Amino acid sequence: MSKPKRNPVSVRRRVAGKVPATLLAAALRAQSEGVFIADRRAGPKGLKILFANESFFAMTGHAPRDLIGRRHGVLHADRAEVSRLLRWLPGARLGEPLAGEGFLVRADGSTISAAWSFDPLFDAGGRLTHIVATYRDQTEKRRLQETLVHAQRLDAVGRLAGGVAHDFNNLISVINGYCEMLAVHVAANPQALREVAEIHHAGRKAAALTQQLLAFSRRQPLNARVMNLNTLVQDNAEILRRLVGGAGRIEFELAEGLANARTDPAQFQQVLLNLVLNARDALRDRGRIVISTSNREVTSGLNRRTTDIPPGRYVTLTVADNGTGIDAETQSHLFEPFFTTKPEGKGTGLGLALVYGVVQQSGGHVTVQSALLVGSTFEVLLPAVTEPVEEAPATVAPLPSMRGSENVLLVEEDEVVRKMVAGILTADGYRMTAAKSFAEALRAIAPAAPVQLLIADLAGEGEKFARQLSVTRPALRVLCTSNHDFKMPVDWLPPGRQVGLNKPYALSELVRTVRKLLDA
Repeated sequence: MSKPKRNPVSVRRRVAGKVPATLLAAALRAQSEGVFIADRRAGPKGLKILFANESFFAMTGHAPRDLIGRRHGVLHADRAEVSRLLRWLPGARLGEPLAGEGFLVRADGSTISAAWSFDPLFDAGGRLTHIVATYRDQTEKRRLQETLVHAQRLDAVGRLAGGVAHDFNNLISVINGYCEMLAVHVAANPQALREVAEIHHAGRKAAALTQQLLAFSRRQPLNARVMNLNTLVQDNAEILRRLVGGAGRIEFELAEGLANARTDPAQFQQVLLNLVLNARDALRDRGRIVISTSNREVTSGLNRRTTDIPPGRYVTLTVADNGTGIDAETQSHLFEPFFTTKPEGKGTGLGLALVYGVVQQSGGHVTVQSALLVGSTFEVLLPAVTEPVEEAPATVAPLPSMRGSENVLLVEEDEVVRKMVAGILTADGYRMTAAKSFAEALRAIAPAAPVQLLIADLAGEGEKFARQLSVTRPALRVLCTSNHDFKMPVDWLPPGRQVGLNKPYALSELVRTVRKLLDA
């Protein structure tokens, strides 16, 4: 005779009923998440807390005597969460919790980000008796999400800035180039020459802004070499003192035995100057700026999150001030280009964008810590290297004559730039073939036509075209006028027969480079 089947629900109830109440209480206390049990009757300020575990007290910063018997609404920063609970209670059902997330106010007045869930408890008769609330602290998770979103926003803005700078480079090259050409024709007219010089000066300033945009987007090529940050700071100490002037005092705390780092000295000088200028503008009475260096080692245990600095040895440059400080909202936008808190005309909003781009492109990291009316600390970390310091390369003297008669093939998409470059090289005696695209260039030159120099952007299909051209013209020279998207040198051409010249370039620099390549 078979045994009657037992209701699994009733079995679970009997098993659950055998668990001692002390064990259940101990299990609640052992939970890593915050838990409280409340009476089912809710008032305008929420549920009355009857029991809470240790994790809940630790999460909120309250002692048991401060919470037991009080309404839970005092913990929620948004009072609308209590209203939402009151609407849910009359229709509460088993297995259908009320979930939410937001901010809790701790005992010290600070806030934390939390997610919560309210579950109803019913007696044997199906009547609602209590509410069990579970809270999870997700402050660190939220901070990580915000950090990732901020990094993604900076990356998107960087791509936009790089694209804008790409188009600006062509326009600025034309403005500056024609200024150089026009200056020759008006040399006998001092007034006209001054006016042309003003246009050229504005063009150079525009070119500098474009370089800062490219540095932010990490598309500005760095002339990196091994250097020591102590030497950089010491070499610029006098100019830094003059920059600060009477706004406050500047102090230097340079570590002995500082390791070397690899970066572009000229670009990193701009990083240092921008950080000090920002600190100076934030100073108040008895202002003080401290520039310090140090060696630091980040171990694997200190980078638990994906946004943390990777393990390794770093050289640290810190610029700290006791100025007005920066609020949290402003800090989230600090490194975005064109973002500035300075009055109109007092800043471009590109200073910290350049800092961010140069440091990132050097393989480093930049962080900021600040509090209102306390001050700010910017910290730059660059990977340490063991190689010795490299001496700066000597500057090349300009050639006395730039004229030539060689065959030059110019491929330039921008019509105005193409006309300008072709015009000046033709005037210097070169036999020019100018084309808008590589397909047009193939149609413009005969298969066996001599080409001693190719001027083109090798990004995209440009490199393939140049390689094919070099097969039938073994003596070909290549001048790559890239908008920072193409890395020189290429391995299929001897080093002496290739040069990269990034836009916006000075027309005189282009002419000298052409002659230098052909004379190599």
